[in-house]
Amino acid sequence: MQGQAEIDRLLRQKTDTSAIPGVVAVAASGSEVIYQGAFGKRDLAKADPMTTDSVFWIASMTKAITCAGAMQLVEQGRLSLDAPIGQLLPDLAAPQVLEGFDAKGEPMLRPAKTEITLRQLMTHTAGFCYDMWNGDMVTYLEKTGLPGIITCKNDALKTPLASDPGTRWEYGSNIDFVGKAVEATSGQTLDRYLHENLFAPLGMSDTGFKLGASQRERLVGMHARGPDGALAPIPFEMEQEPEFHMGGGGLYGTAGDYIKFTQMILNKGRGNDNQVLKPETVGAMCENHIGELEMTKMTAAVPGVTNDVDLYPDIVKKWGLSFMINTARTPEGRSAGSLAWAGLANTYYWIDPARDVAGVILMQVLPFADRQCLEAFAGFERGIYAGLDAAGGQKAA
Repeated sequence: MQGQAEIDRLLRQKTDTSAIPGVVAVAASGSEVIYQGAFGKRDLAKADPMTTDSVFWIASMTKAITCAGAMQLVEQGRLSLDAPIGQLLPDLAAPQVLEGFDAKGEPMLRPAKTEITLRQLMTHTAGFCYDMWNGDMVTYLEKTGLPGIITCKNDALKTPLASDPGTRWEYGSNIDFVGKAVEATSGQTLDRYLHENLFAPLGMSDTGFKLGASQRERLVGMHARGPDGALAPIPFEMEQEPEFHMGGGGLYGTAGDYIKFTQMILNKGRGNDNQVLKPETVGAMCENHIGELEMTKMTAAVPGVTNDVDLYPDIVKKWGLSFMINTARTPEGRSAGSLAWAGLANTYYWIDPARDVAGVILMQVLPFADRQCLEAFAGFERGIYAGLDAAGGQKAA
């Protein structure tokens, strides 16, 4: 398709100049893959070239999958979007809100004014935050000695809320509790539930919380960008024997697997000849579920892990179950009402139902929202829409 050569040129230039170590990008309509490319190296410390079947930590791209699993249980009447989730998860029965710190530097907590619901957890309006974008929570973890979320220890989930449920959007550990709700309802571990109900039916054979021998052979190394802009390989691996499977960010997978998940959304719940969600459920997941609230800028509190995140600052952004929704057309050509999100190590995807197209681009670079990685993503997406426009629009919006 037209646009493919431009994408190849951009991604090859990014990797040839070591602006990024390596990248895999895949785009598809509901019925077929329309672009696939791999450039650069899996690891700057090794000779292995990047391949389209390379395995990445997809981090928060896990969230949409966990929520899809939970929505299967909502469909079956086994989970409720609006019942108090504390009835199912006792740890959330009496949430506390962090009000700040007293003169001695001790945390000040008060009971939350309302109960937490599954819908609030899926939309990041329950009040939980991530310390990397919340300085008060950085201080709270230092004061209490609680482990960070990435440890996958249950104590990492014992943080207070940053605001009362339902009062604002703030990105945080909410979806880890959605994973806990799936486990409590299904009686299965999250990895087993997702494997049986999503990965196996959709043919996502390379996606999971635990790395098998085959995945490990194709694993992409993590890289950190220093203050001078240079990239260096760093040791990184998600806990392979976790206390809890991190529904908010624990999965490893390939671009080819994740595009199958996005195609399932484009096809209203159907993929690999299996209907894993009802069309009306997928329709509901794609709608705004935060009302008048809006997604806000995420200001970095732990700069080694993330940059400030301010995607499409001129566009109002809402949240579905569990996707970011852009309410206006983006500069790259993404239709209003499209779905998207990302993972901490600069992995990104978007789903545009109006144009019947989705894309996935995977890199392994910290900190998040890296400028070079975002440029690669934007150029990839522009190239895909240029190809669609040249081909006559494919459900042109």
